[in-house]
Amino acid sequence: MQGKSFKAMLSPEILQTFRQLLEEAKASGDLEPTAMNLSSVDADGRVASRIVLLKGVDERGLRFHTNYDSDKGSQLAAHPQVALCFHWKPLRHGVQVRVEGVARKLQAEESDAYFATRPRGSQIGAWASLQSQTLPERRSFDERVARYEREFDGRDVPRPPHWGGYLVEPDMVEFWYGAEFRLHERVRWSRHGQTWTHRLLYP
Repeated sequence: MQGKSFKAMLSPEILQTFRQLLEEAKASGDLEPTAMNLSSVDADGRVASRIVLLKGVDERGLRFHTNYDSDKGSQLAAHPQVALCFHWKPLRHGVQVRVEGVARKLQAEESDAYFATRPRGSQIGAWASLQSQTLPERRSFDERVARYEREFDGRDVPRPPHWGGYLVEPDMVEFWYGAEFRLHERVRWSRHGQTWTHRLLYP
């Protein structure tokens, strides 16, 4: 919820483990180590998933950005409960990190700050794309891109009001470490209030 004052969510142990694995994934040659599968549910209970990019992680949770008017934006408005999954195949024998929790809109200031770091072409694209709506023909999109290039010519591109970030506040984080003969290791962390506990699971 925009404007909410967030409390610390992730335990230091979880945050340290995740950051270490992410750095290993970046060093492993993985072409897109920040790619994560985001699963959400619409108002009718239909599940959808897609790949989005992690844009930050701290004790509050994990961040990504998108068009609020897209299908995923509508789904998150109806049901903010989401699941994320990272799969770093080049790491060790393969590593997965699963996250479940609630997605809330970031405060406008945070979305503004990130938007300002995007390439100008991506900023223009955020204005031009009516994400998830029917596109009659590609030329219509190209014309919208050209329109906003003219509109913002010679000045900074502001963040569109329909575009911004989400923070996923986890209540479950599972680290899955691959091993030979499918003798994998699974460590699941669960949050109860502000307290985290962990346990091993059979693979």
